[in-house]
Amino acid sequence: MSERIERRFAELGEAGRGGLITFLCAGDPDPTTSAEILAGLPAAGADLIEIGMPFSDPMADGPAIQAGSLRALEAGMTLAGTLDLVHRLRRSDQTTPVVLMGYFNPIWRYGPERFLDDAGAAGVDGLIVVDLPPEEDDELCEPALGRGLKFIRLVTPTTDDGRLPVVLGNASGFLYYVSITGITGTRAPIADQVGAAVARLRQHSALPVAVGFGIRTPAQAAAIARVADAAVVGSALVSHIARSLDAHGRAPPGLADSLLAQVGELAAAVRSARNGTT
Repeated sequence: MSERIERRFAELGEAGRGGLITFLCAGDPDPTTSAEILAGLPAAGADLIEIGMPFSDPMADGPAIQAGSLRALEAGMTLAGTLDLVHRLRRSDQTTPVVLMGYFNPIWRYGPERFLDDAGAAGVDGLIVVDLPPEEDDELCEPALGRGLKFIRLVTPTTDDGRLPVVLGNASGFLYYVSITGITGTRAPIADQVGAAVARLRQHSALPVAVGFGIRTPAQAAAIARVADAAVVGSALVSHIARSLDAHGRAPPGLADSLLAQVGELAAAVRSARNGTT
């Protein structure tokens, strides 16, 4: 059973800082470039890595991640290919936690039991499945927990005190607080409001709290890292890929390096956030 997520958050706590979680779509803009980017994320400063499982109807995602998912699918990425990317990452990194994020439909088509077995074998540490409510925990959550995979819950600004215990019931790894209502990457979170929400969650759960949706700049990531255990950045990175493609939609030389440099800037801001230097 992997405890990479627990160890990483313990390390962050000992260091007295929040973490940086990066999100990218598996296979975006193509499998080769995606593998190169993923392999470079730990050295660039990503404390945890979220990998999106491409799906043709990502209803919770904004335009940037929807486009990234479609680019990946058009480049031939599959769920099996996503797991292979994790397996390849594990050849060079055995310590950085990897969480797969996405929707249940591709998992159902793959076969839930087979998916969980293959995910564990590839080196996946946890899952975020945005369209499976707690009432459906027997579909995937409970079998995942039985195999040592963490099942990370999403908590939103509209999750009230009556609903919260249900959401937290089988939560593990960390909590993912959705900082805004709506879809990803469309508005920026307000740090004071996020801080109050994180404090409320900490009254109900001892799990670390990561905050995502709408965090695009180093300054925004730093502001969130001051009040939460980690900041999640996704749309800004996926948008970087989109802006960098050539006229034919292909990755130019140096795309991985430029994206990893952006991750480095985000990581530096997050690391200095609690020292008051950002």
